[in-house]
Amino acid sequence: MSVRIPFDDLVALLAAILRRHRCSERTAASIAANMAAAQRDGALSHGVFRVGGYLGSLDSGWVDGEAVPVVEDVAPGFLRIDARNGFAQPALARARAALLDKAEINGIALLSIRNSHHFGALWPDVEPFARDGFVALAMVNSMASVVPYGGHSKVFGTNPLAFAAPRGSGDPLVFDLAAAALSNGDVQLAAREGRQLDPGMGVDRHGHPTTDPNAVLDGGALNAFGGHKGAALALMMEVMSAGLSGGNFSFEVDWSDHPGAATPRSGETLILIDPRRGASRDFTARIEQLVGAIRAAGGERLPGERRYAIRREAARLGVALEEQELAELRRLAGQ
Repeated sequence: MSVRIPFDDLVALLAAILRRHRCSERTAASIAANMAAAQRDGALSHGVFRVGGYLGSLDSGWVDGEAVPVVEDVAPGFLRIDARNGFAQPALARARAALLDKAEINGIALLSIRNSHHFGALWPDVEPFARDGFVALAMVNSMASVVPYGGHSKVFGTNPLAFAAPRGSGDPLVFDLAAAALSNGDVQLAAREGRQLDPGMGVDRHGHPTTDPNAVLDGGALNAFGGHKGAALALMMEVMSAGLSGGNFSFEVDWSDHPGAATPRSGETLILIDPRRGASRDFTARIEQLVGAIRAAGGERLPGERRYAIRREAARLGVALEEQELAELRRLAGQ
């Protein structure tokens, strides 16, 4: 049975769980907000479903939930962060003000995060910047789970890209897509629910095509979306995230000495652009022209619209959870 809980209450519940597993106040609040936002907006594979993975990584010592990120100002438009084997979201939060300052001064700014774990939805990293009037892109690599085009074993991570741009009216344009045909979370959900995958999504441990999610998870791998095009994007994300930051490439992530670990120790790059420096005098008005053309052409929905609709419903009714999920969260929080 589905139940509803206020968003702030869900954040507080998730933060309480994380604090019980050696997370600092700041880190717990950041990760809890990310999970709760994904659950609220209908991205269930990145919502409370991820609690077990976070706790496995914390309890095994694979990630440091109390790490204090170190921000390095290395160029007029370039910031680096050593997350110190902590999570990426609190590292981003620590550098946010400095990143905004650089973008406002220079028109563009780049943030490179290394020694970090990103296990959540990526769009929450960029949407707030669009609401502040900036165009933002974020790129993350993860643990090896995707085969290169024509290959038979995994090299790339699912390697998502998130993009956000402000509009003249309404919510920003926001999308978050993985270079893989599916996210690892979606495969895990399919396995848990006993569903088969669509053809072309993945291969088994022998490199043979399969629709069995368990075969993908048990030594198999995902395909990139769109064949060679998605594989090229996955490669780009490795370069932009791990190569640029100095973090692990996806195939270098090795948690074999940490049973229960699930979060990839890799890298993230975020690029912030001030559209007021462009040739268009009114960037957001131009974006509205583009939106109008999409609507006139019969475009069914803009990136992010489904998420915003679910978010508005959650604001009225509360965030949807299964009854047993809420009971388990309360148990984990010691309530």
